[in-house]
Formats: sequence, C-alpha cells, structure tokens
Amino acid sequence: MTIPVVLGIDIGTSGVRIAATDEANTLKAMSTAPIVAPITDFGRAWQDPQLWWNATLAAFAALKLDGLHVRAIAIDGTSGTILAINDDGSPASLGSMYNDVCEASNLAKIAAVAPRETAALGGTSPLARAMELVGQGSRIIHQADWVMGKLSGRYDVTDENNALKSGYDPVTRYWPSWIASAGFDTARFPIVVPAGTKIGNITAEMAAQLGLPSDTAIVAGTTDGCAAFLASGASEPGDGVTSLGTTLTLKLLSAKPVFAPDFGIYSHRIGDQWLAGGASNTGGGAIGAYFTKDDIARLTPLLDPDVPTGLDYYPLPKPGERFPVNDPTFQPRLEPRPADDRVFFQGILEGIARIEAEAYAKLAELGASPLISIRTAGGGAANAAWTAIRLKALGVPEKPSLSEHAAVGTARLAWRGIGHAN
Repeated sequence: MTIPVVLGIDIGTSGVRIAATDEANTLKAMSTAPIVAPITDFGRAWQDPQLWWNATLAAFAALKLDGLHVRAIAIDGTSGTILAINDDGSPASLGSMYNDVCEASNLAKIAAVAPRETAALGGTSPLARAMELVGQGSRIIHQADWVMGKLSGRYDVTDENNALKSGYDPVTRYWPSWIASAGFDTARFPIVVPAGTKIGNITAEMAAQLGLPSDTAIVAGTTDGCAAFLASGASEPGDGVTSLGTTLTLKLLSAKPVFAPDFGIYSHRIGDQWLAGGASNTGGGAIGAYFTKDDIARLTPLLDPDVPTGLDYYPLPKPGERFPVNDPTFQPRLEPRPADDRVFFQGILEGIARIEAEAYAKLAELGASPLISIRTAGGGAANAAWTAIRLKALGVPEKPSLSEHAAVGTARLAWRGIGHAN
C-alpha cells in the first residue's frame, strides 16, 4: 500500500530542498542539494538559472519516495528573483537575484507614478530590474515560475505572492495601470493566480525523467518567506510567527491587509487571508553587543522570568529603528546598567519582549487581526526562560511550529491545489 504525498520544493539562496508530506502535514521524506553562490559583477547579483534546475534535479535524485505516491508539486522561490525567457521557456538572461540593485533611473520612473503602498519600490525593485530586461526574450518571470514551467511546460503563470514586488495589486487582483505609465508593458509578465492554484499536470517527459506519476498536479506556489510562515502551521487570523534572529521579524495572518510604507509593511494574499509582517532592529544583534555566546550560556540558567527587573530598556545594536517605531535616529535605551550581569541580561530580554508585543499591537492598530497565538522560529526559540518572558508580554498562548523548513509550507499549498485544505 502506498501513501499519498505531495512535494514542496524550496529554491533557497544556497540550495534546493524537497519535502514530501502526507495529508496530515507529516514529513515523509526530504532531500537537499546545493546551489553555488550568485555571480556578482560590477555590484550586481546575477545567477545562471540552469544552476537552480541542476540543484532541483539533484534533490529529486536524492529523494527517497519508496512507498509514496506523489499527487502534486508546488514550488517556492526567493522573493524578487526574476529572469527573461524565450517563447520556449529557455532563459534569455541570467537570473537577476532578489538582492540585485536596480538602476536608479528606472526606480525614479516607478516612484513618479506608483502609489506609496506598492511593494515594487526600493533599491532592489524587481519591477525596475524587469525594465532593464526589456528586449531580452519574450517574457519576464520569477524564479519559482521558471522551475514550475520546467515541470509543467507552462511559463506563463505566476502566483500572487511572487508577483507582489513586481507591482501586482493583491487587493484588486490586477497588474495596475500605473506600471504602463512607468514605461513597462505588463503583457511581458505572466498571468497571476492565487497561491495554491492547480495550473496543470507534469509533462510526460518530466514524469518519466523523475519517475513520478503522469497525473501529478503542478500547483502555483509562493515566495520563500511566505512558505516559511506556512511551514509553521499557522492558519487562523491572529496567528503570529516571530523569528528571533539577529533582528526581530514578525509575521501575522490577518483577515484584512495592512499596507504601511512608513514601517516597511505590505501584505501577501494567501487565499482569502493576508500575511502582514514587520521587522525591528532589536534582537540577537543587540544582545551580542554586550554578551558573548559563553556569557549567554552561563547567564540563561540564572534568569527568573517570575521576577521582572523593572528596567525599561529598548535594546538596539546602534541608533535607528524600523518597527514599531520608524525613526532612523532612534537611540538605544540601555541605562542604567546594573552591576549584576544576570539582571542586565534579563532586562535586555524583557526589553526585546516589550518591543515584540508593541509591534504586534501596532499591526493591529494599522488594521490587522489582533494577535491570538504565537509560534517562534530562530535561535532564540530554544531559550525557555526568554519564551516565558515573551509570553507574559504578549499575553497569548504559544503553539508548536509544524516545521522550520519552507518546503513543508509549500507542500501545504500543493495539498490545497488538489482540494485538501490543511
């Protein structure tokens, strides 16, 4: 007896990961393969798309599917990575990576006509970089679109999440007319479908090459960031996911979208729900400015979450904050410093927890659903005392994360594409 599974393919910055999950989102198989670093030339970040496909094939070769029956595949890619293609889907350009810097002249054309709420602004604007690719090939698509095309034979489809930074309006669900006013013909972009939409089946050639069923559905995926959120298992408005890394990154599932350019916030559409997010400059970088890893290991067992320090800190590694305060001159607040390092360390953790709570409250103030639960990713998630401090500040229960692998989140979309909501 074989077990029905779907595959989520995550095209990351350094490699490809494939996850096979069953209908209960249980991981049944996983494989990875590396991608070499992007080509950098004259300050630009470019990569040969063939490297993405080679890594995808290598990951398939390493995937153990014995006893598993693959029903669908969905792909996520790095947000904002684009390339020009010919009519047959072959690359007509190198891949312009998510962190590739656009030409200032094209960005100025966009800024002159675009609404402030669009995600197509900024120094790495995919739309501005797409304007540079005009004249190369017949269409400009996103990284995930191209890999999806290799499997399905369709290179004319993208999903709402990958399209967002290229200027797509997820509220009206159209490529807006201001893009043409900026000098770019949106007919060069793919058609856009909701993430989790079946767009066809695998080609007979690819099914034979990969040893997959000929009726394997190909489903429109998402961006790597959205996939990582979905991997957590969050599914209800008010479900939040905090990443405790060098900085503090928050994502919140909401019944309503939030677009707040002053805070760097825009919303991805996932079905009839919205994924809003923000990022503070506080986090591990602020802790590392005062404590080494050995210090943290020594002091963590001494923390007492039940006895607050009373210190009113706003920990930042240097001046400047993005969210929940938007002020490039905002000063860190880490005085007075007590003589006891344990108290100072706990005061910093309490300060970060307050910032996290204020950030989720700010999202609600801007129109998002109020926070009802929290899941945690990143290195700080393992610190039980810090978790206790954060939960007191947030006032909501913690829920376990399904997975930290983006490919698992993309697999959830693959299930949706064949009619299984999970």
